Amino acid sequence: MRVAISCDHAGFLLKDEILAAVRASGNEALDLGTNSTEAVDYPDFTRKACQAVLSGEAQRAIVICGSGVGASIAANKFKGIYAGLCHDTYSAHQGVEHDNMNVLCLGSRIIGAELAKEIVRAFLSASFSGEERHVRRFGKVQTIEREN
Repeated sequence: MRVAISCDHAGFLLKDEILAAVRASGNEALDLGTNSTEAVDYPDFTRKACQAVLSGEAQRAIVICGSGVGASIAANKFKGIYAGLCHDTYSAHQGVEHDNMNVLCLGSRIIGAELAKEIVRAFLSASFSGEERHVRRFGKVQTIEREN
């Protein structure tokens, strides 16, 4: 699987750890920046990762900012993006299995590198369950998306 990874300046120091974790899990990492701790705006880099997923250039994305909240808000503005802010492994795999999450948002000022890598592994190893109740609920989310 190809995974787009982007971050703002606050997420820059964690990004290399995430890139390594993606590659170690047997997936391809697409580094979309930023490439320093110089201040940038998280919506710009969230956009890059989401557009990679929507265009088919990547199957999933990971976006990192200071708290993860801004990246999550920005990502969920894109039709077809289902982003979740996860700071534990259960939410990371359950978000994919039950909710068809395709973008993982992380807060570099909230969690450390080791936990972040575990969360990434949980996210990448999970698949949407396809169970009737999850398909039904996801369909309702898509209906809301179309209505708005």
